[in-house]
Amino acid sequence: MEIREIKNKDVWEGFLKEEKEKTFLQSWNWGEFQERMGNKIWRIGVFEKENPAAIALVSKVNARRGKFLLIQHGPIIIQNAKVKIQNDNSKFKILEILLNKLKNIAKEESCDFIRIAPLWERNDGNIKIFRELGFRNSSMHASAYEATWKLDINPEEEELLKNMRKTTRYLIRQTLKNQDITIEKSERVEDIEEYSKLNAEVAERQKFVPFSSEFIKNEFKVFSKTEPYSSMDRGKKRAQSSSPDGQVLLFLGKCKGELAAAAMVLFWSDMAFYHQAASRSKYARFFVPYLLLWEAIKEAKKRGCLLFDFWGYIDPQKQSRHPWAGPTLFKMGFGGKASEYVKTQDLPLSKKYWLIYVFEKIRSIKRGL
Repeated sequence: MEIREIKNKDVWEGFLKEEKEKTFLQSWNWGEFQERMGNKIWRIGVFEKENPAAIALVSKVNARRGKFLLIQHGPIIIQNAKVKIQNDNSKFKILEILLNKLKNIAKEESCDFIRIAPLWERNDGNIKIFRELGFRNSSMHASAYEATWKLDINPEEEELLKNMRKTTRYLIRQTLKNQDITIEKSERVEDIEEYSKLNAEVAERQKFVPFSSEFIKNEFKVFSKTEPYSSMDRGKKRAQSSSPDGQVLLFLGKCKGELAAAAMVLFWSDMAFYHQAASRSKYARFFVPYLLLWEAIKEAKKRGCLLFDFWGYIDPQKQSRHPWAGPTLFKMGFGGKASEYVKTQDLPLSKKYWLIYVFEKIRSIKRGL
């Protein structure tokens, strides 16, 4: 096997199309987003002859607390018939090859550690692979979930409604009857400002640090139809990246014309992702988010998506005080099942890492995470 950088979008996205365990955090467009945010990236492939056996989108994060390399929801190791990578020994070998490359990059970029949030099933075998390669559990989850709630949206709409929690189904039908409530779908980047204001309100109310307006706007632009990739290339020549894809919609739930709830949903590689959402407390009794999310699920079906990823999950019975407990109960009402992955892993590369670890641990405790 050998390491190569992948510069062809079709090769990258074609590989991911065949894989089941994936999120847009390994998509070609997420790499474009990272560059827009000022982060250096590498699109790395582990090849067996001419066939990619694994890929990893790597970004360099320049945080105040230190520099590090980050892989969110990767590396993705092939599961189809072209290259047979099925046992833990093969996965270990691929990760070892990739890690040698990452160590070289980290040295050149003066990084303090390598952080990987893998989308690998949480089991003893996968955890052992990371331990044997020198990794340890991170003090933070790297802005990428370690567990999520997914819904198979292949069934007809009536079947999906039938499989929902009784209360969820009832509230959707009640909001459908309320003529004061409307759900709009927007591809306009200008509407992101309205969403950002709502998100800031929620952050202040619930005492958390939200994604910046710049972060949300850039994410929307990169995945939408509004702007070609060529303007983001920073002078680099990138094959297969000259046209936008239309992979995102902003859902705006309004009550009597005022924004009551909103969500940004991404549609990528036969999946839909409920990635950003916020709601206004003054309209809580109208239950607008229920109808908004149902409309997002229906849109995903229209676009041919097979799965709806609610983006983030914790067990509300085991962690009832966790900030995600309430939102998770809301998501679970729509039906589906939980998927849990190996926790975010860190590989320390300098003594400075341990100061960073303590700082992040204290911050996580303060946030109740």
